[in-house]
Amino acid sequence: MLYTPFAAHGTSDPFSDMRRAQTEMNRLFDGFGPSPRATVYPPVNFWAGQDSIVMTAELPGLSENDIELTVKDTLVSIKGTFPRHDEGEEAAWYRSERPTGSFSRTIELPFRIDSGSIEARFRNGVLTVEMQRPEDDKPKRIEIKAS
Repeated sequence: MLYTPFAAHGTSDPFSDMRRAQTEMNRLFDGFGPSPRATVYPPVNFWAGQDSIVMTAELPGLSENDIELTVKDTLVSIKGTFPRHDEGEEAAWYRSERPTGSFSRTIELPFRIDSGSIEARFRNGVLTVEMQRPEDDKPKRIEIKAS
């Protein structure tokens, strides 16, 4: 498309052709290379309050016996193995997007964890871990006296 600085119906945006070309290139290359999700697995969410932190991890296709969860001080680790599904010699994969093989992920938490108060549940492929902050590690309000 040829750029004309003086369009018949007002001024032309000189960058619209560049945006259109970029959109077309993105569409053409969409699907090539590793997906962003494949770079860090399993995906996790954390949310924290003053006294506790909760983690969820997506682990579809596994059971609670396939997952190793450890917590030490400020580190929480998740390990496991996704089995490879063998469809036999006759079958050829058309597309394979689900993870296979071993995974290991360690995340540093914003505070120490009381290892005696950890509760972990696994339901519908989602691991939920609730962890409490130890009493001696919680912030304490200090009273200020007038002099």
